[in-house]
Amino acid sequence: MSEDYQIVYIENPEESAWGIIGRGLGAYNRQQAGEDKFQRLCFALQAPDGEIAGGALGELYWEWFHLDLLWVKEELRGHGYGHRLLMKVEEEARQRGAKNVFLDTFSFQAPDFYKQRGYQVFGELPDFPPGHQRYFLTKRL
Repeated sequence: MSEDYQIVYIENPEESAWGIIGRGLGAYNRQQAGEDKFQRLCFALQAPDGEIAGGALGELYWEWFHLDLLWVKEELRGHGYGHRLLMKVEEEARQRGAKNVFLDTFSFQAPDFYKQRGYQVFGELPDFPPGHQRYFLTKRL
């Protein structure tokens, strides 16, 4: 290893740092596993006044959909919006070639919501955050 290189902490990384690192890793991944056909998906729950009151977003690559975020404003929970958002984003991912979906959620968030919709836990990190668990779930589309 060359002595000329040093590792530095960047307080607020600019897009350029994210872009350089991401493009580098992406190029390596494509060499190893082939084209990933990366796509982003986003559906928003919009109020009549245009306010975003919830949504689902994630990324599709290598025939897998990663549901990164699903959120519904607290006063709208329990009215089926989360289920409808999940169904909509799953269907769009399926139409774009995804065969499976994966996500993670905390024990204080929605693990039962996903389990009721066919997701299965494949991993768990205990005490993350302290006193809670982080669950990783998957489902075949």
